[in-house]
Amino acid sequence: MSNDDQYGGGGHGEVGGTGQTRTRLPDSPSDAYGTPRRTPRASRGLVTVVGVVVLLIAAIAFANQSQDTPSEPSSDKAPTSSSTAATGTTPLPAAPGTIPKGFAHNEQGAQSAAANYAVALGSDGMFKKSSRQAIVDAIYTPDAAGKLKGALDEAYSTSFLTRLGLDANGDAPRGSTFVTRTVPVGTRVESYSDASAKVAVWYTGLIGMSGEKSTDPVRTTWMTWTFELSWADNDWKILSDKQQDGPTPVPSDGTASTSDDMSKAIKEFGGFTYAR
Repeated sequence: MSNDDQYGGGGHGEVGGTGQTRTRLPDSPSDAYGTPRRTPRASRGLVTVVGVVVLLIAAIAFANQSQDTPSEPSSDKAPTSSSTAATGTTPLPAAPGTIPKGFAHNEQGAQSAAANYAVALGSDGMFKKSSRQAIVDAIYTPDAAGKLKGALDEAYSTSFLTRLGLDANGDAPRGSTFVTRTVPVGTRVESYSDASAKVAVWYTGLIGMSGEKSTDPVRTTWMTWTFELSWADNDWKILSDKQQDGPTPVPSDGTASTSDDMSKAIKEFGGFTYAR
């Protein structure tokens, strides 16, 4: 993703639930693949926290070397050629390494915002406290961000980072490269109004440690990330979000690259930001 001239609208980049619901969430990162518990009538704050903490599940699976059975999201809304074709508006400038802002106040702008926010939330910046809080402040509503940051600090604990092979600051060992990226494949508008939007982002993710001494290779995940967005302060901001496995394609017949090739690729191929 080029960091320049990618998005419709004006402005420059920054660093980086609503209602009652029933949701499945782990009791703690260490038992994320154990027996899930149900939490009825969750508050807005809890829904928001659950949405992003679910992001940790892919990392937990990597740390535990475990497998889970994906389930494909379903939708009664049949896509049309116009909804699945690539489109674009006047590019939105953003400084390198920052999250774009000032997305268009329409369905396409909501899709662009959701895809960009998925990229930011799946980046290695989420594994460092200062950049994680900056990301959350940039893309969530103030109320949602205030309730979320403390819970995320607890979720990204030192013990959790250690299980991923990272130190307390979220850094990889010398000679190794920690890989975590979200790569959107497509977006779908679930609902839209001038004040709010619900957008699903289908994406593939990379997670793992690359290096000569690494025993945990970089692997892929396929997920759908659904965002509840609110139009506030002339931009789309996240109220809440949730994830579910799939759709997952048939694995490739290609030969897996060496750890050295993977490390070089991550350093040489820059990440993308996305526009609908």
